[in-house]
Amino acid sequence: MTRLAIVGGSDAGISAALRARELDPSAEVTVVVADAYPNYSICGIPYYFTGEVQPWQSLAHRTAADLEATGMRLRLDTLATRIDVAGRRLEVRGPDGSVEELAYDELVVGTGALPSHAGIAGLDALGPEQGVHVMHSMGDTFALDRDLAERQPASAIIVGAGYVGLEMAEAFTARGMRVTQLQRGPEVLSTLDPELGALIHEEIAGHGVEVVTGTVVRAIEQGPTGLTVMADRAGRPATFTADLVLLVVGVRPNTELLAEAGAVLGAGGAVVVDREMRTGLPHIWAAGDGVVTHHLLLGTTYLPLGTTSHKQGRVAGENAIGGEARFAGSVGTQVVKVFDLVAGRTGLRDQDATAAGFTPVTVASVADDHKRYYPGAHPIRFRITGDERDGWLLGAQLVGRHGTEVAKRVDTFATALHAGFSIEQLSDLDLSYTPPLGSPWDAVQVAAQAWAAQRRARALAGV
Repeated sequence: MTRLAIVGGSDAGISAALRARELDPSAEVTVVVADAYPNYSICGIPYYFTGEVQPWQSLAHRTAADLEATGMRLRLDTLATRIDVAGRRLEVRGPDGSVEELAYDELVVGTGALPSHAGIAGLDALGPEQGVHVMHSMGDTFALDRDLAERQPASAIIVGAGYVGLEMAEAFTARGMRVTQLQRGPEVLSTLDPELGALIHEEIAGHGVEVVTGTVVRAIEQGPTGLTVMADRAGRPATFTADLVLLVVGVRPNTELLAEAGAVLGAGGAVVVDREMRTGLPHIWAAGDGVVTHHLLLGTTYLPLGTTSHKQGRVAGENAIGGEARFAGSVGTQVVKVFDLVAGRTGLRDQDATAAGFTPVTVASVADDHKRYYPGAHPIRFRITGDERDGWLLGAQLVGRHGTEVAKRVDTFATALHAGFSIEQLSDLDLSYTPPLGSPWDAVQVAAQAWAAQRRARALAGV
């Protein structure tokens, strides 16, 4: 019987535990969870605040009772504090403050990531009690929920315009709040090219959100009339005032437990693991937002995503009980709904591809989501990146109205990337068609054909 200890009750940890119990029902699996909310969908939190998901308990992928019914043991409100690598013992501190050691045969660590504060001054003295929030855990959710209920703030500043920041802008707007969104880069949603980010910018501005780009936040202070955010905008000082501030400026890997045990840190400061999720420390595996990502086009990088965490956790759980699973790799596929638009991306953009040694060319195109003669057709805007030398697909970005199946179509590109397709091979795919939903040549194929046509035109012109 294998004694498997798992640190972390989110995507990676629970996936590891479920896989281990599935493959070896005799395994003794103990999951150490820092809070009381294992297996909750942190990605779903913005929709709780819009009111679309109620009650908050609905955010649980599985209840604690569901998890324990699989045979795993949950240690809730318990913090893992030290790993005795040689002795194969995990030191934990329970909810009453008592410290004990758990013996293990194999250990999986899925401690995830922590919110980044991006060097913003003043945060040591400010928190939820003063109206300054982060959005990373169920505890953060409850703190924000209490603040909204008790103070009923009329205005909010969101620092950051990535996926969660944009989703929370929609949530606050739905609650009738005035929202100002501050973004460091030249356009919102910096994982897209600015040409497509501008469409998202226009969408949120059209719903009343004040969008301020090119702005670096330096400090936050509490004043007599609310919270003041001090920033540099286009090289000049700028201040913004609101009743509430939400910081969503990214994450950093939570590596303290493994680093102190001797694990090596790599890309992005994350723990180095191989494709089998080994840490290099004997009998210790790791997965999730605290470890490096093996990217099919970039090699080893840091790209924290929930989908990746689930897959890595599954691999770690299987291998910890003697399996031979291997993480197949990521291509960075992402999708987000922002008001009435959906944006998706996968693979590389020009700058990433150039840095990785490719010769990229990106071609913009537009294709309808279904046959125009059927009512309700809307355009999808594409930016396809391929290698000029050999025509291989490197990446895709697309934006369309909600309902145009952007997620389905970005998944088609992601599948092609995993398969190593050229862009012209996309035209060979046997994709579904009916006039209310598509065209004989799907929008994906129309965009691919536009890229291929431009490549041929450049070749004929000797470019």
